[in-house]
Amino acid sequence: MNDVLTDVLIAGSGPTGLTLACDLAGRGVGVRVVEARRAPHRESRGKGLDPGSLETFEGLGVAERMTAVGRRETVLRKYFDGAHISDTTVAGGLLIGQWQVEEALRERLAELGVRVEYGAGLEALAQGGGGVRAGLSDGSAIRAHYLAACDGGRSTTRGLLGIPFEGYSRPEQAMVLGDVRAPGLSRDFWHQWFTSDGPGILLCPMPGTDTFQLQAAPEPDDRGEPVAPSVESFQRLFDRHARMPGIRLSDAGWLSLWRVNVRMADRMREGRVFLAGDAAHVHPIAGGLGMNTGIQDATALARTLAAALSGPAGDEDEALDGYEAERLPAAAAVLADTAQRHERVMAAVRTPGRGTEAGLG
Repeated sequence: MNDVLTDVLIAGSGPTGLTLACDLAGRGVGVRVVEARRAPHRESRGKGLDPGSLETFEGLGVAERMTAVGRRETVLRKYFDGAHISDTTVAGGLLIGQWQVEEALRERLAELGVRVEYGAGLEALAQGGGGVRAGLSDGSAIRAHYLAACDGGRSTTRGLLGIPFEGYSRPEQAMVLGDVRAPGLSRDFWHQWFTSDGPGILLCPMPGTDTFQLQAAPEPDDRGEPVAPSVESFQRLFDRHARMPGIRLSDAGWLSLWRVNVRMADRMREGRVFLAGDAAHVHPIAGGLGMNTGIQDATALARTLAAALSGPAGDEDEALDGYEAERLPAAAAVLADTAQRHERVMAAVRTPGRGTEAGLG
């Protein structure tokens, strides 16, 4: 990569960055996408698209690829203290792994003539002369009219800009996650085991794979701290809550420890640099709004940047200000909404037959 000028540089190749890249490239805007990872991941992570995101992807010419892989209806099978209590069918969106969303977007982006540049994370940036200069981890640099930071909750870009990430964390409310195989467990249901004590363990079959996404309240160690996620720990949690001795979990891939964080940037624009997705806001996963909110950010930012690049020079700032004016209040609303949804779910699962559907709608 050389120190050449492009219209928009996008840092991060998750759903937010790739949606933005496809939207801009489809409008004829020059785009480059850089990613610190050295290759695509295959982790389920965010796993649901809402109707608004599907409509966005329809407009980008990529929805059909996703619906061919995902599942339109999901049956939540709820257990309480080991006993099957009820089933609830949830429809209206699409159950699909985040890596599958990203794969479909990368394919579409390649058709538009753009490929993700891996092993090139953002490390430095400077603004001036009507643009941004980004220094990358591979030693190269890229100049762009604008930079879109879609580099996640630990955003390097946000840190370089010194933008506060205000809010709170709840370290006592933690969850372990992973992608596992569970031979013998029906893949017709999203299994949700709860107990008299509250949250237990959830296993969601990921479409197009033979794996389940596992979510569970973590084991505590001798000091009361969460035990690091592992297949051995997952099995102990499964045995405790599911009480199905014939099921053995295996091949744990993605392993993660998640804590409740409710935070947002105090601004989403710094000159010619914009924050989007988790780089701008993080919140509880109840309701599955995280990936979808980032996709909404991307569509709004694409409109903003396309207007600034094509409009009269004197109107540029007015066009650029529109993104933050639209998305900052929306992010604040999502943070408040998901925090309430999380509390509803935590309370609901103490009642036999209730599950994660308490966080919907």
